[in-house]
Amino acid sequence: MSAANVTTGVDTEVDVVEQWRHEALWRAGYDAEAAVVLAASHDVDLHLAVDLLERGCTQELALQILL
Repeated sequence: MSAANVTTGVDTEVDVVEQWRHEALWRAGYDAEAAVVLAASHDVDLHLAVDLLERGCTQELALQILL
């Protein structure tokens, strides 16, 4: 087995942050795909993304605003 085939199971800090953002976005009401996109978009303000849905914005409109 080569070293390339071995995984350590250790997430990088970026992975952990993106996972946390994804979970927060999903809990706020974004579907899984939108949450992945927004979580990986580090220039998107998480609080604004959540706030948009809380204020009644549709997911589609929120994505247009944020992206």
